Amino acid sequence: MAYQGVNPYSGEKLQSFPELTDAALEQALLRADSCYRSDWRRRTVQQRAAILGRVAAVFRERKEELARLITLEMGKLIGESRWEVGLTADIFDYYARHAAAFLEPRAIEVASGSAQVESEPLGVLFGVEPWNFPYYQLVRFAAPNLAAGNVMLVKHASIIPQCALGFEKAVRDGGVPEGGYGNLFVSKKQIEAIIADPRIRGVALTGSEEAGRSVARAAGAALKKSTMELGGSDAFVVLEDADVALAVKMAVSGRFNNSGQSCVAAKRFIVAQPVAKAFLEGFTKAASALTPGDPLDGRTTLAPLSSRDALDRLVQQVDKAVAAGARVVCGGKRLEGPGTFMSPTILTDIHPGNPAFHQEFFGPVALFFPVKDEAEAIALANDSPYGLGGSVFTRDLERGKRVARQIETGMVFINQATSTAPELPFGGVKNSGYGRELSEFGIQEFINRKLIRMIGDAEKSKQEHVGG
Repeated sequence: MAYQGVNPYSGEKLQSFPELTDAALEQALLRADSCYRSDWRRRTVQQRAAILGRVAAVFRERKEELARLITLEMGKLIGESRWEVGLTADIFDYYARHAAAFLEPRAIEVASGSAQVESEPLGVLFGVEPWNFPYYQLVRFAAPNLAAGNVMLVKHASIIPQCALGFEKAVRDGGVPEGGYGNLFVSKKQIEAIIADPRIRGVALTGSEEAGRSVARAAGAALKKSTMELGGSDAFVVLEDADVALAVKMAVSGRFNNSGQSCVAAKRFIVAQPVAKAFLEGFTKAASALTPGDPLDGRTTLAPLSSRDALDRLVQQVDKAVAAGARVVCGGKRLEGPGTFMSPTILTDIHPGNPAFHQEFFGPVALFFPVKDEAEAIALANDSPYGLGGSVFTRDLERGKRVARQIETGMVFINQATSTAPELPFGGVKNSGYGRELSEFGIQEFINRKLIRMIGDAEKSKQEHVGG
């Protein structure tokens, strides 16, 4: 597995890095284990939080440098890259401010004596992370777990090695000690060995279903706690009483942000028939107006896909969908010229049996489904192997909540596209994985909730008497 950056706009090969030798990997494991046992877990949560605050400051100071690395290595629009760096800093800050409260001991009411649950770290964690949000994916794993007293080793995606190193350096320069956070350029075979290593106490993956099954299988065999954030094919439901102009605006940002390369992007547009024509016309016009170009140019509104392989896969999916009966409303082709661009695409007339009906399209391709009423919209939204996020558009907020409660996902947003913030829990159900990141729920995933039960002398005497 080569760790090689390639600019998806120009095709220029960027820096490449060799895989770690087994001996170097062993040294990384030793450093992480030593840091956890002799240093990081011994610090108070307030001391760890102060360091996270300094890490946040480093990310803000290096915003331009770090954003440029994202755009060069995976093609994200430079404005979106800056936003991602800012969000990364915000998440470090969030746990710096709130970790102590999240980890406070919690009393349990008992008949006699007292009892409380305390939060302790598990140890060294291992993360496998994807390329589409090079820093945001890492910080969702790193910030809460560093705050909790865990340390971590991370295998980042092979196409963004400079981003992986940039994140690691910012964390270290902010004050996390050697061994507290380590980037690993490792092979698939080495991943299996890392998960099996007894020094690793938990495993997190964000990626494809295939990768999730492989890593979860290895973690289960080793009896390691794991979390999985996998794919998604989010429903974007527009009811007949919706503000259509707002829905169109949100549809464009929800589908084409990051050139559509997001697990939690809006992908299936399920629209009530009374407003279906107006929505489709507005959506098509806005999608067709997106402008491809150099992602470092602020005037560009459509980014390239991350790689030639990603573009080839997406084109093949569209071609197979059309061969099975789907109709192309707009786009449907790769764009000529420099860069790995896919034209903004909308497909309709997609019926059960078409491979597109249950697939995830990881790029600027939207699937459009007109439906007759609310009940059909809910049934179609739930007719998916995925259950990550979703949206509901209606002027009646109580109706929106009622519909949201019936959609089988981990997150539903009313009158907005799916979004993220440090305080909002992130995660899904069904084939979209298990576990949660961000918010208080994110810091609870890899901790030991230890019960401390205390009996005073008087209660002890009574227990001894009863026992006798």
